[in-house]
Amino acid sequence: MMNGVVSRERSRELYRRACELMPAGVNSPVRAFRSVGGEPLFIRRGVGAHLEDEDGNAYLDCCGSWGPLILGHGHPTVLTAIEEALAEGLTYGAPHKGEIALAELVTAAYPAVEMLRFVSSGTEAVMSAVRLARGFTGRDLIVKFTGCYHGHADALLVEAGSGLATLGIASSAGVPAGAVADTRLLPLDDEARVEALFAREGGRVAAVLVEPVPANCGLLLQRPEYLRFLRAITERHGALLIFDEVISGFRIGMGGAAARYGVRPDLATFGKVIGGGMPVGAFGGRREIMSRLAPLGPVYQAGTLSGNPIAMAAGAATLRALAAEGVHERLESLGARLEERVAPVASATGSGFARIGSIFWLVAQSALPRTFEAVRADAMQRYAAVHARLLAGGVYLAPSGWEVAFLSHAMDVQDVDRLGMALVDAITAD
Repeated sequence: MMNGVVSRERSRELYRRACELMPAGVNSPVRAFRSVGGEPLFIRRGVGAHLEDEDGNAYLDCCGSWGPLILGHGHPTVLTAIEEALAEGLTYGAPHKGEIALAELVTAAYPAVEMLRFVSSGTEAVMSAVRLARGFTGRDLIVKFTGCYHGHADALLVEAGSGLATLGIASSAGVPAGAVADTRLLPLDDEARVEALFAREGGRVAAVLVEPVPANCGLLLQRPEYLRFLRAITERHGALLIFDEVISGFRIGMGGAAARYGVRPDLATFGKVIGGGMPVGAFGGRREIMSRLAPLGPVYQAGTLSGNPIAMAAGAATLRALAAEGVHERLESLGARLEERVAPVASATGSGFARIGSIFWLVAQSALPRTFEAVRADAMQRYAAVHARLLAGGVYLAPSGWEVAFLSHAMDVQDVDRLGMALVDAITAD
């Protein structure tokens, strides 16, 4: 159901109290609604495909906690797994069989990962993968791309997407020049610039780090040929290729972007879906690379809550359900249905609709961009009005035009059809 919003007084009061206790009243910047105006909603609960706020308003949830809830809120299989794990304890700080179960599922689905290590967030996963790449190659330079967001580790906060793009910040205060001195920045979809950088400094490049499906600065779908080019040039120069699949991993298919595009990275990072809604991240790759991690090798990495039993249980239940219930096939069908309804109208009104699997992005410009630089500034301004209309009609999208939206397995055809109508109405209201 998608009911019209009646009141937000309770959310407004909670936000007032939160602002006294937390910067901007939130614990992650985009949640503050600064780029879309208004004030954030305070959520009471999530059930299936829907959210309910503290004022009792219901919303079709197309944010999905920023991606992990591919099965929707409170999927019974995941809840049962969590309840069973809870009965055994919250955390051990010691090995347990749940780590093995989830690791087996990840490595079986993603052939490029022969070994992996669990952490507690996507940021931690990417930060650790970068350190490992440097330790394995004995080189210092990391190549990243404008607009791609890889978490808030210092060395990667250079022209990043996500909240930094939302707030119009190219990097971050508090990051010393030395922290980013060995980070090289390039635009996406430009082979010549990559070739030139490797011609100058190829012998010093430890890794090229890329979101194969950039989804933190809009949905910037890349050409398969470009990803294959990155694979070839890194191999030629002895550098590693790191795929950041924190969003795309297990969301666009069990094998992520690596399987979809037929490109095998040296290392890959994960989060979101593999936690089933619980905080988790992971990084993995070839056995010879992963064997450089302590205590087998000299590259140190550790985490008190890494491999948390509740997160492992939720993640394993989610990955099993994805395969057993044919979730990706169903979501592809729902995504195609939504695209058929929205894309032609968006195009006719000067907007664009990008989609891969169950990830979609509505952008207020007709030419779908492949690079951060190609996204027009006024497209973000136009998104604010669209977001407000959708929210008033009971559709919850991320409060930033730079962020993507998600379908979930909990949605049915009727939900998707109503969503399509709501999107069409919102973009044709002007």
